[in-house]
Amino acid sequence: MSAPSKVVKLSTDQTWPRMRVEAAAAATAEPALARFLHATVLNHPTFEAALSYRLAEKLADAEMNAMLWREVCSSAYADDPSIVAAGLADILAVYARDPACHEYVQPFLYFKGYLSLQAQRVAHWLWGKDRRPLALYLQSRMSELFQVDIHPATVIGKGVFIDHATGVVIGETAVIEDDVSILQNVTLGGTGKEIGDRHPKIRRGALISVGAKVLGNIEVGEGAKVAAGSVVLKPVPPHCTVAGVPAAPVGSCGKPPAESMDQALD
Repeated sequence: MSAPSKVVKLSTDQTWPRMRVEAAAAATAEPALARFLHATVLNHPTFEAALSYRLAEKLADAEMNAMLWREVCSSAYADDPSIVAAGLADILAVYARDPACHEYVQPFLYFKGYLSLQAQRVAHWLWGKDRRPLALYLQSRMSELFQVDIHPATVIGKGVFIDHATGVVIGETAVIEDDVSILQNVTLGGTGKEIGDRHPKIRRGALISVGAKVLGNIEVGEGAKVAAGSVVLKPVPPHCTVAGVPAAPVGSCGKPPAESMDQALD
């Protein structure tokens, strides 16, 4: 059976209404999930209300119940609406780049790469408000739930896609700009020796492929590609493909690799 075709790409303003249509259709088609779909999507008037509920239900434990987490998330969204805008942009990125994503509502409901990224955005807001103990607690919960470890201080842009996500580790002083794609088992780490600013800077439109390790305060340039399994210890020029252990240039990139998700070596 062939995969269903995708609808025309939407704008962020159109995304939440489309998610509600998709959730309603799924609830009709699969009555066993109707309660879940109403609770997570259809009972909420806005995307941010639904997102705060979804994250709160996932994060809740014996120490921090869902109500407390929802208050934290709602406070973050009210104080910084760019978090909500980034969450919508991330959905568009997943839909556009992941051939296994056939509806806009899927990342929101099921994809731990998407959910872990939205949790980190709240943790980052807490970190900036000097609520660091709770930010670190949230980081710990993310790691337990999603097998993804992203420090609350990490700066992450919008339209970011973390595919599969298991084993992703991103350090405290890392920066990930807009429209970046990262696959599973990627490390953006330090070399183990430095203090202070010690983690990679991933520029717009870059692709970090499966199992790649980028170590140290180095830059992966705009539109660059790091091939699967590579260990990057030196800066990567813009629009350059690097591969190997240690990684070395093997070609150039045309169309931004984060959008095309083309992992072939040039």
